[in-house]
Amino acid sequence: MNTINVITKFKTEDECIDHLISLRWPNGVCCIKCGGLNVTEMRIEASKRKNGKFIPARRLFRCMNEGEKCFGYQFTAKAGTIFDSSHLPLKLWFMAIGLIVEAKKGMSALQVARHLGMEKSYKTVWYLCHRIREAMQESGFEFLTGTVEVDETYMTPRKPRKGHPKVKKQEEMVVLGMRQRGGPLRLIPVKTSRMVHIEPEIVKHISPDAMLQTDKAMTYDIIGRRLFVNHRMIDHIRTYGEGENHTNTVESAFSLLKKGVYGAFHKVSIKHLGRYCNEFSYRFNRRGNQAGLFDATVKGLVNGKALRFKSLIASVSESPSDASQ
Repeated sequence: MNTINVITKFKTEDECIDHLISLRWPNGVCCIKCGGLNVTEMRIEASKRKNGKFIPARRLFRCMNEGEKCFGYQFTAKAGTIFDSSHLPLKLWFMAIGLIVEAKKGMSALQVARHLGMEKSYKTVWYLCHRIREAMQESGFEFLTGTVEVDETYMTPRKPRKGHPKVKKQEEMVVLGMRQRGGPLRLIPVKTSRMVHIEPEIVKHISPDAMLQTDKAMTYDIIGRRLFVNHRMIDHIRTYGEGENHTNTVESAFSLLKKGVYGAFHKVSIKHLGRYCNEFSYRFNRRGNQAGLFDATVKGLVNGKALRFKSLIASVSESPSDASQ
């Protein structure tokens, strides 16, 4: 589902609604109040009121389950979803989703705005992109098993070039990476690289029966002896790898994340770091399946909790733990 396919498949609002219905109700449209399948569809043509206000065409569903309190209740395919509270047409939503899921290194809101022809509505597009990222989260949870590589990286702003004014010192942004070889990737923002913040995440995400693969940092040495039967360490002072003893696969994921943050976004806030980490790991785990990635993201928007603009810009404590919520 690349950009060309999205533009070709979803040329009209009706085609977008049909796709939304097929994803939301694969077994047939049901009432969003009682769940009954006895529902009829009504089409209301576009009209113009006496005051000159234009009312676009609508597709309504009506509950026909007699005996239920919601008998006669009318709703749309977007009712109860994030799309219902948005003034943007579904066509623009689907184009933005297609652009973001296709961009291997991510895409900034300014670039998305240029693609959508909404250069004068940057705030709207920025909010749109964050709502899409909010939907890019794993629905289920499974422990990472087998050989699991663990390492951390620092997302601190790059040093200024010679002759440029020094930037104000910022708090370090640490991302813990856990990659199951041949399996999923997890990128988790943590407050610091100390054991008090690293250990709980390892316990939460990695099976104690797994082979823990790390470097020789003291933090991982203690965690490995305390929690894991199988723990293998590579000495990065001497070499990057010795056969199966390496952390190259999680390092490659860090490389992709940094190329996206430094190259596409240039700078991200600690407050939103968790959402960007979710985007990169979600897309990385579904690489090679663009159609499935597109539909999974739309389902996440349909079933997920709405991200309110007030909470997005709220002046809260800028900590990675808040960003990952």
